[in-house]
Amino acid sequence: MRECLKFYIGGQWTDPADPADPADPAGPEPSRVLDVVNPATEQVCGRVAAGSAADVDRAVAAARAAFGAWSGTSAADRAEVLRNIQEAYQKRSGDLAAALTEEMGAPASLAGGFQVGLGAGHLAKAIEILEDFAFEERRGATLVVREPIGVCALITPWNWPLNQIAVKVFPALATGCAMVLKPSEIAPSAGRIFAEILDAAGVPAGVFNLVQGDGPGAGAALSSHPGVDMVSFTGSVRAGVEVARNAAPGVKRVTQELGGKSPNIVLDDAAFAGNVAGGVTVMMGNSGQTCSALSRMLVPRSRMDEAAAVAREAAAGVTVGDPGDDVVMGPVASRAQFEKVQALIRKGIDEGATLVAGGTGRPDGLQTGYYVKPTVFADVTSDMAIARDEIFGPVLAILGYDDVDHAVEIANDTEYGLAGNVAGADLDAARAVARRIRAGWVSINDGFDFGCPFGGYKKSGNGREWGEAGFHDYLETKGVLGYEPGQAAS
Repeated sequence: MRECLKFYIGGQWTDPADPADPADPAGPEPSRVLDVVNPATEQVCGRVAAGSAADVDRAVAAARAAFGAWSGTSAADRAEVLRNIQEAYQKRSGDLAAALTEEMGAPASLAGGFQVGLGAGHLAKAIEILEDFAFEERRGATLVVREPIGVCALITPWNWPLNQIAVKVFPALATGCAMVLKPSEIAPSAGRIFAEILDAAGVPAGVFNLVQGDGPGAGAALSSHPGVDMVSFTGSVRAGVEVARNAAPGVKRVTQELGGKSPNIVLDDAAFAGNVAGGVTVMMGNSGQTCSALSRMLVPRSRMDEAAAVAREAAAGVTVGDPGDDVVMGPVASRAQFEKVQALIRKGIDEGATLVAGGTGRPDGLQTGYYVKPTVFADVTSDMAIARDEIFGPVLAILGYDDVDHAVEIANDTEYGLAGNVAGADLDAARAVARRIRAGWVSINDGFDFGCPFGGYKKSGNGREWGEAGFHDYLETKGVLGYEPGQAAS
């Protein structure tokens, strides 16, 4: 039984505050403990304390107390701390992977491979950037100074826990900020282990603090706290709107990475069949629970039947089962997620899309666990729910286009703008199409780069994470005038 019943505040593991007053029935609720459910077994596998406003107050106070000294350290000193974290992270990689498999159903190969690897990759990139980052530069008579913004509230989701913690915590540390992290209560153990890693690495007390809990409790208290200078949130559009609303009275900086309904434009060329098959496989990774998932595949209308046949075969090769086994897909992360995905699959059938693979219900032989069939629809139109709603499950919608202009029009016909991909043998043609997609992260043939800015247009959010761009949201820019000798006061 994994237990996350203490918070990491001011460099110490501490019990949650219990603000309940028996003499005041209308007062604050007592401390709560939430169950953590293994999505493969549907059984409780852990418990996590639900932080209150009192816990957030303590964590923010610790961060504020630590900020002055940490913000005054040199970039070289902070880089040394990050290198210490690298060593501690490597030692705990197995523990991190095991927690992800148990709490969110990530197959062992994914959890111990790409999931843990993302955290390590972002840490290495943060160190590389910090070594050459220009915190000061002269521009004529002005000195431009980039200073840490202050205390940051970092609120992260369950689907890629280490990635989302890493792209917030490491830039915040690198730039000299202090912080309070609230990871998802659905998969909380990665956050606890992460805090243990930073403690072992010697991050100064109070610079990093961890308060577990849910959004309405700890999350709302953090985003509205007057001692917080900046909020970085990753999650749903609905929750992101609430975070922004809570933060508005304090005029905090708010950065958000929200939902997506990302297009994968497959060009009409000799690589078509391979690109369709690859698009299916990529979509099913992490059980489709990826905000940037390429969940809309756009193919030439004249090749729709061919695309459907290739996609059917590719989906059949996606193995589903116990995440401890050698499978491609484990379960989705929760009962609520399972029910949402099932409802949208049923909606796609009812709206008349052609079911190519999968469908409602669990895969054969899996009666227990939140398992979803790898599902592909063809002949999807842009007005259908499966083409517009973020499903967050292993469901691919294939839409037909008449020509490249039409493909771009379909790709941009969404309230989201997080990601996209163009798949084609002609790189010049693919690059031309990629430039026309209204999204923050557009890959060509599934390219990948830890240094590429990541973030969204439209309802997919604001601000950027990853690489050097991820540093800037944690910095204030100060202009100091009068640096030219001729402008000195007489």
